[in-house]
Amino acid sequence: MVQKAKILLVDDRPENLLALEAILSALDQTLVRASSGEEALKALLTDDFAVILLDVQMPGMDGFETAAHIKRRERTRDIPIIFLTAINHGPHHTFRGYAAGAVDYISKPFDPWVLRAKVSVFVELYMKNCQLREQAALLRLQLEGGGAKAPVGGAKESPGLLAELSARLAAVEEQAEALSKQLDDESADAAAVATAAHLERKLTGLRRALDALEPGTGGGAASVPSQT
Repeated sequence: MVQKAKILLVDDRPENLLALEAILSALDQTLVRASSGEEALKALLTDDFAVILLDVQMPGMDGFETAAHIKRRERTRDIPIIFLTAINHGPHHTFRGYAAGAVDYISKPFDPWVLRAKVSVFVELYMKNCQLREQAALLRLQLEGGGAKAPVGGAKESPGLLAELSARLAAVEEQAEALSKQLDDESADAAAVATAAHLERKLTGLRRALDALEPGTGGGAASVPSQT
């Protein structure tokens, strides 16, 4: 069963959080509220998130400062951040948002359909990465188990597992290819395109490692690419 992705909503005004929940509820993911930058950082200590929607103007720690803390942490620095702001001070203010590590900067009032579409792209990329990590973990188990029984021909001992791994990986590859085509067809964010390309490279490396386990290809000599 595929777990739902978590989306972190950060805003000091409850009515804004309620509006975001109404807009994003159609995505059928887990929406987590945070009413301040400090509360958001606490949530990020224990949970993994697909994307963060972060209000710029908040009392105390504002959105820019919160984003800076998120990007300094190794655990959270790769989480996409979409800034939401009710003010527009021109290009300099927008540049500050991107400099803080945001993948997008949206002024209020925004189009609910556009926001939902942008968030859905990052949720889908997150889910594909989760599936890829699962395939990598299964492949590592196969390598370790095969190496313990027979360093050279261990892969022959579990043709059923290899077939299952290959089928699961093929499904992820198909979904990643469809997502990449979707991003090519639309005026997608550069960060989303780059993330999708990185996912495809990791899928290619995992496919090569899995193919190397097939009988007659050298078995246990394959190595699994890092999923960092």
